[in-house]
Amino acid sequence: MAILNDFLILFLSLLIILSRVESNRISNICDFSYINENKLYNYSLDSPTSNYPHGVLSEDGFYKLAANTTVLWFQLCDGMIFNHNPPRCAGCLDCGGPARCGMECSALVSNNLGGYDVCTTIGRASSTQISLIDKAKPHTGVVVKMSSGSLRVNCSLSVSVYCDANGVKGPIALKHIGDCEYTAELRHPNGCAKIISVHRSGWSWLGTLVIIILCLLGAYLVAGTAYRFFALGIRGIELIPNLEFWLSLPHRTQVFFASLVRRFRGPTEGHRSSYSPVNF
Repeated sequence: MAILNDFLILFLSLLIILSRVESNRISNICDFSYINENKLYNYSLDSPTSNYPHGVLSEDGFYKLAANTTVLWFQLCDGMIFNHNPPRCAGCLDCGGPARCGMECSALVSNNLGGYDVCTTIGRASSTQISLIDKAKPHTGVVVKMSSGSLRVNCSLSVSVYCDANGVKGPIALKHIGDCEYTAELRHPNGCAKIISVHRSGWSWLGTLVIIILCLLGAYLVAGTAYRFFALGIRGIELIPNLEFWLSLPHRTQVFFASLVRRFRGPTEGHRSSYSPVNF
C-alpha cells in the first residue's frame, strides 16, 4: 500500500510541474501561430534574416507616413527610437514629452488643428495584438494592431503586413477610419509564414502523460507479481500486489461519485438529517 501511495504522489507532482510549465510560457508579441487544415502557420515578425537583421522592425527606429495634414510615426512590436527627425508637435506628454517626443510609445499621430500640429498617442507596444488578414488565406499575412486607450478616447493603429518575398514595400495607404483609428499597409518578407504540416490526431502532452502513467502502473504490477511469485512463493490470485485495494476500488469509485451527486443535488426528500428533532 505504501508503494501505491508513493506512486500517486509522483503522479500528482508531475501534473503540478506540467501545469506550471504551461502557465509560465512567455510569448513574444511579434510571434503568431495559426492552425488550418492540418497546417501550422508560424509568423515571427522580428526574426532576423540576412537582408533584414531586425525583421519587420524599421532599422531607423520608426516608420513615417503622411497624408494631407496628418503625419504618423510608428514602430512594429517595439517602442520608437528617434536618432534624427523627431516629431515636432504639441501634446506629446504621454509619449516622452517635448524633449523626447515619440520615445515612449509605438505609434504617434500629428494633426494640424487651427495651424498647430497636435500629437496624439495611438499605440503602445504592450498592447500589441496580431491576427490574420484573411483566415481563408492564412498565407496572405497578418494585421498588427496597437492601441492606446485613455479615459477620453480610444486610439489605435492597425498595420497590415502582407507577405512579399521580393522585399520591403511601404508603408502606404494611411487611412483615418474612426474618431482615433488609423490603418496602414506594409509588404515585407517577414509577413510570410513558415508552414509546418501537423496531424491533429496526434497525442497531446496530456495523452502522452496518460500513456506514461499506464506503462508505470503495468510495470509495477508485473514487478510486484514476479517478486511475490519467486521471492515469497505465493501462488494464485494472491500474486497481485495490494489485492485488497484493487478489489475495493469499484466500491470506492461508486461511493466517490455518489457523494459528488449528493453534493451537487443537495439532500433529497427522503433524506433526513442525522440530527432529528426530539419532542419532550
